Amino acid sequence: MTMNKPKIVVLGAGYAGLMTTKKLTQNLLPEEAEIVLVNKHNYHYETTWLHEVAAGTINPNQARYMLSDVVNPNRVRLIYDTVVEVKKDDQTVVLENSDITYDYLVIALGFETNTFGIKGMAENAFSIVDIDSSRLIRDHIEYQFAKYNNEEEKDEDSLTILVGGAGFTGIEFVGELAEKVPELCKKYDIDRSKVRIINVEAMPSILPMFDKDLVEYAKKSLEDRGVEFRLGAKIQECKEDCFVVGEDNEEIKAGTIVWTGGVTGSSVLSKSGFEITKGKVTVNGDLRAPGEENIFVLGDCAWVMNEKEGRPFPPTAQAAMQHASVCANNIKALMHNQPFENFVFDDKGTVASLGVTDGIGTVFSGTKLRGKPAATMKKVVDNRSLLLMGGTRTLLKKGKYRPF
Repeated sequence: MTMNKPKIVVLGAGYAGLMTTKKLTQNLLPEEAEIVLVNKHNYHYETTWLHEVAAGTINPNQARYMLSDVVNPNRVRLIYDTVVEVKKDDQTVVLENSDITYDYLVIALGFETNTFGIKGMAENAFSIVDIDSSRLIRDHIEYQFAKYNNEEEKDEDSLTILVGGAGFTGIEFVGELAEKVPELCKKYDIDRSKVRIINVEAMPSILPMFDKDLVEYAKKSLEDRGVEFRLGAKIQECKEDCFVVGEDNEEIKAGTIVWTGGVTGSSVLSKSGFEITKGKVTVNGDLRAPGEENIFVLGDCAWVMNEKEGRPFPPTAQAAMQHASVCANNIKALMHNQPFENFVFDDKGTVASLGVTDGIGTVFSGTKLRGKPAATMKKVVDNRSLLLMGGTRTLLKKGKYRPF
């Protein structure tokens, strides 16, 4: 008589989910557990590269790779479907096309756009969420250039690209646009001075996670390449062709509007009855959802507390990949009644790109980088992520090697 193997179900193949799946196949023998990975698409994409896809500076295929290339389908059952809800009491996950039961569950469903209730934002602005939404932005921008070129009566505003939010994604995106716009101007024979890239931010500064001197460097570098900033400008509303900002309801017109101002954890969490703070589950140190014996929540769905500082660790790709190791180890510990480990973030630094050859960063406990060294480090970080997630073959195929 054979015992039924326990079933571990991982929801989402982003940084946290895919990495957890890989670690589980290393930690457990095939006879110890059945591993199932559920994902909407049959590929993983590098979320931290999406701003480049959206600007059109890299091909969408460079930012993604097939799950079956990096996860052994003989070890892991791959299900391509959309998660609707988790029924905790039944230990069942409801998918669009079927249901699946679990013994251990890992929720790593990533983020959704958070418009903070700004009127019209969800309806009228693009968002950088996944490969498809990013490709849509790229195509829309190019369409505006082509249309302008062919119009008798030219609408200069249609060439304006308006970006809401000056956090990581917003600033990296305008950095790529500063590279792409001159190429599009050349292609469509349009004077560069007619195209505006405007970044609008309610806070008085950009990139709040960096030191002041690096922020000043970044802002000047982008301004020198034609990016305009409207800081301390609260967006009251997003209409089809403009942001309405400030107390006096000034309208900033544009042909392309992109919102990068905020994300929240997957809406599946609240639908499934988890206790939510600002769209995410505040997990225990062992990465389990409070009060749940066998459910782990990772990546953009989780707030993981930094006990020393009394606030959550930043929800980055680097952190998500580190969640995976702890989660995989703790599932094994849970199966064998062994002690758990708590998550401790090993901060390897943060680097933001400002286009191909420029960037800022803080690495190795405080060393500051700017300019080409930061841009080089960014490529190192991106390639390291590819290697860890996708292995050597993926790195060789998709890695960033373009010289300066």
